[in-house]
Amino acid sequence: MKQVTSILKMFFFALLLIGGTACTSNFADINRKDYEVDKNELGRENYNLGATLRGLQGLVVPVKEHLYQFIEALAAGPYAGYFGATNPWTTKFETYNPSVDWQDKTFSDVFTETYPLYRDLRDQSDDPVALALSKLLRVAIMHRMTDMYGPIPYSKIVDEQGGISLSVPYDSQADVYKQMLKELDEVDVVLKENLNLGTEAFRKFDDVYYGDMNKWHKYTNSLKLRMAIRMSYVDPATAQQAAEAAVSAGVITSNADNAWLTVEENRASMIFNGWNDHRVGADIISYMNGYNDPRRPKMFTTVKLDEKVGGQNVKVDGYAGIRIGIDVANKDEVKDRYSKPVIATESPYLWMNAAEITFLRAEGALRGWNMGGDAKSLYEQAITLSFDQYGLTGADTYVADSQNKPQAYTDPMRTYSVAAPASTITIAWQDGDDKFEANLERIITQKWIAMFPCTVEAWSEYRRTGYPKLLPVVVNNSGGVINDKVIKIRRLWYPPREYSNNQYITEAVKMLGGDDNGATPLWWDKKPRTP
Repeated sequence: MKQVTSILKMFFFALLLIGGTACTSNFADINRKDYEVDKNELGRENYNLGATLRGLQGLVVPVKEHLYQFIEALAAGPYAGYFGATNPWTTKFETYNPSVDWQDKTFSDVFTETYPLYRDLRDQSDDPVALALSKLLRVAIMHRMTDMYGPIPYSKIVDEQGGISLSVPYDSQADVYKQMLKELDEVDVVLKENLNLGTEAFRKFDDVYYGDMNKWHKYTNSLKLRMAIRMSYVDPATAQQAAEAAVSAGVITSNADNAWLTVEENRASMIFNGWNDHRVGADIISYMNGYNDPRRPKMFTTVKLDEKVGGQNVKVDGYAGIRIGIDVANKDEVKDRYSKPVIATESPYLWMNAAEITFLRAEGALRGWNMGGDAKSLYEQAITLSFDQYGLTGADTYVADSQNKPQAYTDPMRTYSVAAPASTITIAWQDGDDKFEANLERIITQKWIAMFPCTVEAWSEYRRTGYPKLLPVVVNNSGGVINDKVIKIRRLWYPPREYSNNQYITEAVKMLGGDDNGATPLWWDKKPRTP
């Protein structure tokens, strides 16, 4: 992977910390080529507005290949059981000992790329819809950040004059959630007042919903529902109120409203297809193999596997995942032994789908909340939506399956196989109040499959609920700090650079209620754990 030099990164970060609108424009002027248009030229047809909106959209799930790799493939993806590395790195997130520069990428780069765009959009436009969309996108981006780290700078980054600085006090995660939910309500009001706005107003600036405010309105409330469910173990009363309000206002219920970011070229595809640095994780493949899941051909590539037929060893097409945190000696020896995600240069980036939102409603209904349906029906509806998303039939047969269970992991390299599966959960719903926990595991497990590859969300739900049950990492280099026999890493820790650049970091650590390491649970991570 190409690395941004430390000198350039420190220079950019210092410029941003100075604050004021000049830092971004000065940085742009320094790097502007003679043939590039400047801000005044761009603003003639609202191209500035389009550039900033598109830029923010490109950070919800990072579209830049290196930032995508660090967050989605190297950190959150393995922790979610979705991806594993084939590259022979000895220091990596998977084994809980990433290098200092890796730590900085997942934290500082998101802030330093988001806030110049956010400030520029606020400077360039007083259009209430544009401002609402920018606020919504900031929540979508920073919601992932707080769910990876806990306390983050948030409410004080933008001052009363509209200036921006990152060297400000942190907010506790509870306060970040409170502020974000308030902002989502504000966005909801604006979008609701503009549901009849023609798509032409924002179509050419919007690569998700192409100016359709009805769909943005549903996305807003779906994001609110996602955040509300996250609070279910720490503040169930507020969680229920927010969740019911979101569903009442209108959430995503159809695949036609799924949030996909369409790009000219999906740069993340090269991570799997060109660089071959990552493959699909053993966990999700083991579950879906055990369930004989018909979605596998739509999600993963096949590999040649050894199988005995009539007493003879033969090669058959199948699906194989890679254990998280293994020692890889040679990439070329392993890259063809494990399945890849089905991803191409024309593939869009998934933010959120109807299946995930319907699973959220199923969990809310399981808890006794008003979600517009009963838990069992919503659970089965969510699975059907996932099948429909992939153009598949057969969901009725799948949801009725009470026999198939996750498969024990067999390593095609014959090195890291596991005798027993991580879970024995079946698919079919079980009636009865005593089945609450088993049905919760079903909901989360099936949601985890359906929302692949939404890595940060999957990792967050795993930490919140303990589901799906995942295999421990093979090599744990945390020095005994992280006990992943109970649960994998609970959070990412702040990079060393933050301790140098932000004087308020010590207060942020106090807000954690524990040490700044991967074993300290986040604010919403309150479900009791047992070995």
